Amino acid sequence: MSIGISTSCFYPLETELSLLRVAALRADCCEVFFNSWSEIEEPFAARLKRAAREGGVRVSAVHPFLSFGETYLLFSEYRRRFDDSMELFKKFFSAAAMLEAGFVVLHGGRNPGAVDEREQFERYALLAEEALRQGVVLAQENVVHYRSQSPDFLERMKEHIGPLFRFVLDIKQARRAGYSPFDFSVPLADSLVHVHVSDFNAISDCLPPGEGGFDFAAFFAELSACGYAGDHIIEVYRGDFADDAQLRASADFLEKLL
Repeated sequence: MSIGISTSCFYPLETELSLLRVAALRADCCEVFFNSWSEIEEPFAARLKRAAREGGVRVSAVHPFLSFGETYLLFSEYRRRFDDSMELFKKFFSAAAMLEAGFVVLHGGRNPGAVDEREQFERYALLAEEALRQGVVLAQENVVHYRSQSPDFLERMKEHIGPLFRFVLDIKQARRAGYSPFDFSVPLADSLVHVHVSDFNAISDCLPPGEGGFDFAAFFAELSACGYAGDHIIEVYRGDFADDAQLRASADFLEKLL
C-alpha cells in the first residue's frame, strides 16, 4: 500500500513531463493519465516506462483519455461501434501492460444510458476479459453524471459480472454525486482495487489531502478493516493547488495515517 500522485494533476502539461514532476516529488507510485493517441503507441509507452524506472516511480494504473466518449464508443445502440472500439481499447490495455500497471480505469456509460444495464454490463465484461488477456485489470470508477455515480448500480454490476467487476473509488466524485465515500467502500470492499484521494471543505469539493476536513484516518481504518491493501492516488486538478510542494505535503500527511 502506497501513496501516489496522478499525472493528471499537472494537465495540460505533457504526460511525460508530468511523470517527471511526479518523480521529482518522490512519489512511490503514480497513475498515468494518457492524453492523446500517440501516447498509447508502443514507442511512447516505452519512453514512459523508462522514465518511471529511472525516476523510481511504480505505475499503479492508467487512465484513458476517452472518458468523455466511452458512452458513444462503447455503450451506444450501435453495436458495431463497440466492436470496432474494442480494437482501440486493446491499445490502452497493451500500453498499461508495458508500463506494468495493474489497472485501467473506466468511467463507463453516462446517466441515463442509451442501452439497458444488462447490455452495458455484458459489454464491460467483454472489455474486462480482453484486459485480462493482456495482463491488466479493467476497473470501474464511480463518476458523477455517469451510471457509476450510484452505489446501487455498481452493486448490480458486481452481481451481474461477478469476479470481472473491479472498482476504483474516487472521493471527490462520490461527494459531487451526493454520496459519502463510505457508501461505496463498505458494500464494494472486496472488489476495491484502487483509490483516488482528495479533500474538500465548504467552499471547494476538490483540495489536496490535508487541506480540507475529510477524516482520512477513519477512511483508511475502514478500508483496512475491509481488507484493502492497494494504493491511494492523489488526484486533484491544476487549479486546486498553487505549488507542487502542496502535493508532497499531502503525501506526507497521508503516509502518517496509513
